[in-house]
Amino acid sequence: MLTHDKIESNIGIMVVLIILLISVGGLVEIVPLFFQKSTTEPVANLKPYDPVRLVGRDIYIREGCYNCHSQMIRPFRAETERYGHYSVAGEFVYDHPFQWGSKRTGPDLARVGGRFSDEWHRTHLNQPRDVVPESNMPAYPWLDRPVKSDDIENKMRALNAVTKVGGKPAYSDAEIAGAKEQLKGKTELDVLVAYLQGLGTVLKQAN
Repeated sequence: MLTHDKIESNIGIMVVLIILLISVGGLVEIVPLFFQKSTTEPVANLKPYDPVRLVGRDIYIREGCYNCHSQMIRPFRAETERYGHYSVAGEFVYDHPFQWGSKRTGPDLARVGGRFSDEWHRTHLNQPRDVVPESNMPAYPWLDRPVKSDDIENKMRALNAVTKVGGKPAYSDAEIAGAKEQLKGKTELDVLVAYLQGLGTVLKQAN
């Protein structure tokens, strides 16, 4: 029989019991989330990213925007009054990986869609201080170049492999076949602005 004296005097037993306790506690908290509709089903009208926004999201990640900008509005009054409704899991069903986080160097971007014009975003990315004088964000002038589209079909197929909502893949064969055409003539700046302009808009419509 294990007693406190035996556990406290045997480091091996204590380590095993600590690992077991943490594992069980973690499973109890995490496993139920996989069966809750609020975390596994999309909010009303949510659709997979179209090819333009999908590539824009990849550029957002590539340029490290998430290092300063979270896309998670927490359910605190100070944040919901400034940004709007707190983030919910159903908004990010099609995100792999999702961009939630705790970094607060720059404003949260979960509800940025529709707040500013496309031209404002373009100026902000090319020279941030032209629209926000106190900004310490670097400029991204190299984004005004043709977007790479030769791997978009593979990206969409990969998302189909990891995303099944209601038993259905995110993209149909027809949508994948037409992806390159949607990106024709677009620049990296175009697709990044399109991605930003879509953030948070679906939840606004659902409410």
